[in-house]
Amino acid sequence: MLLAIDIGNTNIVIGCIRGEELLFEARIATDGARTSDQYGVEMKNMLEAFGVSKEEVRDCIISSVVPPVFNAVRNGVCKLIGREPLVVEPGLKTGLELHTDSPAQVGADRVVIAVAALRKYAAPLILIDMGTATTMDVVEPENRYLGGVIIPGVRISLDALTGRTAQLPGINLDRPAKVVNTNTVDCMRSGIMYGAASMVDGMIDRIREERGLDYTVVATGGIAQFIIPLCRHQIALEKDLLLQGLNELYKLNAGASSAC
Repeated sequence: MLLAIDIGNTNIVIGCIRGEELLFEARIATDGARTSDQYGVEMKNMLEAFGVSKEEVRDCIISSVVPPVFNAVRNGVCKLIGREPLVVEPGLKTGLELHTDSPAQVGADRVVIAVAALRKYAAPLILIDMGTATTMDVVEPENRYLGGVIIPGVRISLDALTGRTAQLPGINLDRPAKVVNTNTVDCMRSGIMYGAASMVDGMIDRIREERGLDYTVVATGGIAQFIIPLCRHQIALEKDLLLQGLNELYKLNAGASSAC
């Protein structure tokens, strides 16, 4: 059984995969103050909560965009299963050609999502990941990864709006009933959600115009389920793309991990 971990800015996504089957997906808060022992215990508790013992876990793969937290999680995994996890980093076999100015600086999560999407969809692709930030990445034929755009995430925008305005309340991300509204909460909800959807639609149009290709568009990330249904473009919504990509990368690099 493979333990797959993605360390994001807000949450750490944890999943257990047997073959091609995702047994569970869970999230814990990303916290730079936690020690490796604390992360190890929390991961052990999470496994047990889903009926998995640590002895069943044979290996682990980690991707991370949070360097201060990475070592604590990696060491916690080592203490938990007794193996050094495989890490998504430069030098790992991915099957991608990174056509960027600095390939080593491409976020691990963006590489993982591209690998997973190419397993299910044919390039050219626009890949949208809606989490703490919203990223849109372009992959063209022959697995050429061209980079893309990075945009403030929906919750970052919402937090900025409510945190810097004295009279605007916090809101949830329920689907707005209409665009034009007559009270503050619904006006905010419409602006945040339809605004994000319009941004996604607009960026897809601009990418297609600039590159001259008819891209298939795929979206993932915790916020995508709220925003993508409001978009006008046809966009495939994939819930577990990160964990699927980690599984693919592990298979491409099987045997690269080692005992602690």
